[in-house]
Amino acid sequence: MSTDALTRPTYGNWRRPRRPGLGPLGLLGTVVAFGGLLVALLASLVSLAAAIIVLVPTGLFLAPLALRTVDGRNVYQVLAVRIGWMRRKANGSHTYVSGPLSRRPGGRFQPPGLLARTKMYEGRDAYSRTFGVLHHPGRGLYTVVLACEPDGGSLVDPQQVDIWVASWGDWLARLSHEPGLRGAQVVVETAPDTGTRLASEVIPRITPDAPAAARAVMEEVVARYPSASSEMHTYIALTYGPTGGPKRDVDDIITDLSMRLPGLLSGLVAAGGGSAYPLAADRLAEIVRVAYDPAIAPDVLSARAEHATTGLEWDDAGPAAAVETVTSYRHDSGVSRTWMLTLAPRGTVRSSVLRGLLEPAPGTRRKRVSLIYRPIDPATSARIVESDRRTAHFMAGSRRGLVQARASSEMQAAEQTAAEEAAGAGLVEFSLMVTVTVDDEEQLQDAGIAVRNLQASSRILMRPADRMQASAFTCTLPVGLLPWEHTLVPYQIREAL
Repeated sequence: MSTDALTRPTYGNWRRPRRPGLGPLGLLGTVVAFGGLLVALLASLVSLAAAIIVLVPTGLFLAPLALRTVDGRNVYQVLAVRIGWMRRKANGSHTYVSGPLSRRPGGRFQPPGLLARTKMYEGRDAYSRTFGVLHHPGRGLYTVVLACEPDGGSLVDPQQVDIWVASWGDWLARLSHEPGLRGAQVVVETAPDTGTRLASEVIPRITPDAPAAARAVMEEVVARYPSASSEMHTYIALTYGPTGGPKRDVDDIITDLSMRLPGLLSGLVAAGGGSAYPLAADRLAEIVRVAYDPAIAPDVLSARAEHATTGLEWDDAGPAAAVETVTSYRHDSGVSRTWMLTLAPRGTVRSSVLRGLLEPAPGTRRKRVSLIYRPIDPATSARIVESDRRTAHFMAGSRRGLVQARASSEMQAAEQTAAEEAAGAGLVEFSLMVTVTVDDEEQLQDAGIAVRNLQASSRILMRPADRMQASAFTCTLPVGLLPWEHTLVPYQIREAL
């Protein structure tokens, strides 16, 4: 191995947040366990039968909390997902129909599910560029979406790649100092190239008096090149919430966001984001519209190439019909399935660990990889790392044998995280979701095999979001939906930056 390979930096040290409580019981189970024991002791003063009557229900309640699946869910959480699915199926909310033939007022194609109540506004930044602001009224959240064109790591010096990674970590760490920022989402979307952009660039430039051979060559390039190429888009969604104080109206919030955009965009450029710019409202509507109906992607590109804008509004960005099943989500011209992260790459990894997962997958109509970040403010970060440090020291001192070796490794990781946080690093929780869209359900099996191969190369573990495919599909769209704002038991992994 070369000296350069040995000196290349590695990354890791992320760890799953520890739940308060004893072992797998959690906080609620621990409180119930101690409360049951206390009541049983008091009941034993009356009679042994009374103590047994108290202990039996307590044990029956705690047993499902102690039993956990491979991905860390207890029996109650598994039952909650199944019961929620059965309720949605019973009341018909797993199906969605919009447009003039539906019962919905207005006859428009509004986005379904978690996006049903959202509203779109538009503002201008310091450079007079329009940007869309998505308002989630139920949570009082506002989302602004940025687009960038990363340079990629091909034919780039390793030192430059390391600088980009360090700058990206610094950009994420600075998000914890953004007032009111609730979360960030990075979406990398890949799809086969439709050839529309190439044709719009080449065909108009062919002169009528060009030689027949030259014309034939250019026409053949336009016809055959898209079959072996793909398009890749990167979006960053930033979601802001109330910061306290007097309630502000929409115009004040849009003005505040317009002043923050230049600094955020400059940080993305320094992190290798290439040309970064905010997305206008119609562009964001087009992205959601194509995600629900992949077959219209060439038409959208053609309309944008001819008129520079499609004029699509947010209330018409949803599907005409959608049906959710246990393992898939059918919407207009596509069928999608979503996977969720259960285990981050173990050990140390290189900066290219997710490259295979981000690259286009053969045989799929569209693929989206969504990285969701939850920045933690500095005060909370210091309290968390110190708590993890004390817990790791206690576990390392109370265990023996092979278990002690893993506890010692946990203690070293906790010490390193505490040292990095004390030196000014930020703390962030993250998760990952992958959505694959194909033409019909028969192709989902091949898509699942492709995703398993990709996650193996990236050293991660994922599980399908069964019985919640519609919500998971929406969470991978670049619309700033934060899963922990819509669930009682979020799952994330913590990392120091």
